[in-house]
Amino acid sequence: MKIVRIFAHRVELPLVEGSYKWSGGKSVSVFDSTIVGIETDSGLIGYGEVCPLGPFYLPAYADGVRAGLKELGPHLLGFDPCQLSVLNHRMDAALKGHAYVKSGIDIACWDILGQATGLPVCTLMGGRFGDKVRLYRAISQESPEVMAKKVAGYRSEGYTRFQLKVGGNPDTDIERIHAVRAMLQPTDRLVADANTGWTQHEAIRVVRGVRDVDVYIEQPCLTYEECLAVRRHTDLPFVLDENIDSLDVLLRAKADLAMDVVNLKISKLGGLTKTKQVRDLCVSMGIAMTLEDSWGGDITTAAIAHLAHSTPEEFRFTSTDFNSYVTVSTADGAPKRVNGFMEASHTPGLGITPKHHVLGPRLVEIA
Repeated sequence: MKIVRIFAHRVELPLVEGSYKWSGGKSVSVFDSTIVGIETDSGLIGYGEVCPLGPFYLPAYADGVRAGLKELGPHLLGFDPCQLSVLNHRMDAALKGHAYVKSGIDIACWDILGQATGLPVCTLMGGRFGDKVRLYRAISQESPEVMAKKVAGYRSEGYTRFQLKVGGNPDTDIERIHAVRAMLQPTDRLVADANTGWTQHEAIRVVRGVRDVDVYIEQPCLTYEECLAVRRHTDLPFVLDENIDSLDVLLRAKADLAMDVVNLKISKLGGLTKTKQVRDLCVSMGIAMTLEDSWGGDITTAAIAHLAHSTPEEFRFTSTDFNSYVTVSTADGAPKRVNGFMEASHTPGLGITPKHHVLGPRLVEIA
C-alpha cells in the first residue's frame, strides 16, 4: 500500500459557551481546525485533525499546519502509511521540528492501519483497558462566582474532574480555587491550571494560599526551572504540561521528581506514534497522565479516545471530549460523552466518517 494523495480542509469550530479564556487575557471564540486526509492506492483514506489553541499558546498556529503540509507532503508520496515508524522517520528527516504539522498525518495513517487490519486504533495501540474513559471539563477563566456556578452545572452532567483556568491575579486565583472546591464532593478532582501564567513568586503565593485545599497545581510558570522551584515549595500534587514536549524533558522531570502527573497532547508531541512512545514510558515509570490534545473536534476526540482507552486505567488521570465544547460536528461515529465518560469506537481505524458537506473544499492537495 502506498500514499498517493495528501489533502487538507479548514473547518471553523465555534464554541458552545461563546468564548474560552485562560491566562494572560488570552481567549478564543472560534477555533481554526485542519482536517488532514491521506489517500492510498488501495482506495483506503485515513483522517487526522490538528487544531492549535491559537498562535499564542504553543509554538503552533493554524495556517502553519497547512503551510507545513505543503512542504512535507511531497516527501511522503509513495510511502506505506502502515509502516508508521518508517513514515515518522521520513517526516523528521524531511522537516525538522514542527511536530504539530506531522500530527494530522500520523493520526490519519493510524486510521488507515486500523481500516487495513480491521481493528480499532486502540487495539493496535495496546488493547482496550476498561469499558470507558473518564473525562474532565475545562472551566474558562471568569470571576470566582461564575466559575463555581459553571462547575456545579457540569457536575450535574456527570463530570467529576475539573480543570480550572487560573494564571491571572494571584489573589483572585486563590478565591477561584476556594470557591470551586467548595462546590465539589471529596471524591471529585480539581486541577488549577495556570497555563504558564504566573511568575515564580506569584505561583508560590498561590500554592501557600491554597495549601489546605484538595487541588492539583498545573504548569504554574513558563519555564521548567520555575515550575520545579514552585514544586519544591508545596506538597500539593503537581502537573506539568507545556514543558513536556519530548522524551528528554520527561526523563529530566522524572529524575527531578518535578511532577506527579504529566499532560500529553498529541499534536504537541507529533502524533499518536510519538505520544504512544511517551505514554508507554510513563506507564513503565509509574507516572499518571492526562491524555488529550491542544483542541479539536470529532476527529481529535476520536484520536484522544483511542489513546486513552489503550492506557492502563491506573495511569489514566483524565482525558477530554473536545467535540462537546464546539457547535460544529465534522464526522459521524466520534465518541460522545455519557455521564462524564466516553469510549473509543469498536469499528476499524478511528471509527469516524467525515461529513464532507461540513469539511468544504480542499485547501491543500498533494499528489
